[in-house]
Amino acid sequence: MRIFSKMKYIFLSFLIIVLFGCSNSNTVNDNDSNSLMTETITITDSVGQVEIPKDPQRIVDLSGNSDILSILGYSVIGTANSDAYDYTKLPSYLEDTLKDAKILGYSLQDTVDIEIVLELNPDLIFISKTQEKVYEQLKNIAPTVMIELEQIDWKQDLHKLAEILNKQDVANEWISQYEKNAQQKGEEIKNTYGENTTYLALLASGGQLFVFDAAGIGSILYDDMGLSKPQNLPEQTNISLPVISYEGLSEIDSDYLILVGTDTDVENLKQSPIYQNLRSVKNGNVIELPSSPYFNMGYSCIGRNIFVNEFPSLMEK
Repeated sequence: MRIFSKMKYIFLSFLIIVLFGCSNSNTVNDNDSNSLMTETITITDSVGQVEIPKDPQRIVDLSGNSDILSILGYSVIGTANSDAYDYTKLPSYLEDTLKDAKILGYSLQDTVDIEIVLELNPDLIFISKTQEKVYEQLKNIAPTVMIELEQIDWKQDLHKLAEILNKQDVANEWISQYEKNAQQKGEEIKNTYGENTTYLALLASGGQLFVFDAAGIGSILYDDMGLSKPQNLPEQTNISLPVISYEGLSEIDSDYLILVGTDTDVENLKQSPIYQNLRSVKNGNVIELPSSPYFNMGYSCIGRNIFVNEFPSLMEK
């Protein structure tokens, strides 16, 4: 009996040791898993240093750079890349890219619904200087990176986010492919319509006339595709498009006119004798494009690429 009791004691002791060992092993594995999930890096944004997840999974972007984040390989769960003329929907050129993201307004708005952001449970938030006044509230929800956007240099915005997320190689490759494609399409246009043919991109909005020069569609035509500007085109020095009067429009003599605007604004412009006497109008060389999505398109990396591919067919209409 004593031998049996002693054997029983030894067996129970061994079992406890095995179970305790397994328990410790599981605890270590769980801790390792949690450690991987919460691994962070320290980056520098326009405010200072901020600790962010090394591999963010639930990004909310209020800066208007959701398209850039997608190029860099990230899917956002909340976006402010809405249509400029309807904040409740996405511009058509981003519908597929951002189809799973909740729309949180427009990137040029300085406020956001904090409760909705909280409900999304993000692990990383991007904002621009525009949303600076809600920075403190947002950083209490998740690590928040504030980007100081370039006035008109979209490539620098792409490089900034790529540097933060350590995706410089991805950004460089995308830009290289885009530039190659834009130059090729530009050469096709020049071969078909003439080396020195000029193009004016005009926005009719709210009863005013604006010209696209160094930003939006203008920068695609002139900088990326290498097409020629007309004479007397006002120079753009910041993010604001140059405003021109009807008399100013009459002094810009272009071979082709790319006219962007709402139906009302375009129809009002067409009533003007000055518009009717433009050489491009008299020759039937006007491409009319709706303000949605074409106003925003030139400010988006993905939109720019789509416009470049689409422009040769637009010229044929």
